[in-house]
Amino acid sequence: MSKYNDIKKELQGIELCIVSKNRSKDQILDYYNKGERIFGENKAQELLTKVDLPKDIKWQFIGHLQKNKVRSIMPYVNCIQSVDSLELLKLINKEAARINKVVDVMMQFNLAKEDSKSGMDTDDALIFIENSKDLNNINIIGIMLMGPHTDDKEKIKVVFKQGRELFESLHNKYNNIKTLSMGMSDDYKIAIEEKTTMVRIGSILF
Repeated sequence: MSKYNDIKKELQGIELCIVSKNRSKDQILDYYNKGERIFGENKAQELLTKVDLPKDIKWQFIGHLQKNKVRSIMPYVNCIQSVDSLELLKLINKEAARINKVVDVMMQFNLAKEDSKSGMDTDDALIFIENSKDLNNINIIGIMLMGPHTDDKEKIKVVFKQGRELFESLHNKYNNIKTLSMGMSDDYKIAIEEKTTMVRIGSILF
């Protein structure tokens, strides 16, 4: 927990999404009782085992979302950060409408250009947003990305700088885009330097 206190000092108001995959309900409640409310899961089935936790938890879905899992998680998610196609966005909108819900989403970009990562190209951003305007049950609140799989801090910095520039260009054009979700346990310090607004941290907190 001392690591938690250090991280909170470093964040200085930046939102913390605690990645709770593979963690027990008791471990989640430890952080809930410290005042944390934003928790991230990357598998639908695991998320569904945790939905009996306090109702004011803002569950974030941060993994690759299979289309056949959208309906099952819809009643419980506050935000789906990993939307990487218009097809998926339209399905999310349809399932949210089915239960009279408006759900927050983020566009996931693969700025690291790694085959192992999901995400759109930056060129897709405006087309994506313009095609979402008739979808009344989603609210695009920001963008999400992952740093490259490398120990080279300069390479990570380049990708996060691109993320920041993309976020700012979209934020200036669309005032509902307010969240830049980048930075994880290994690279969150670089993300803070590049002015992220949310980090997703798990392993170093447990």
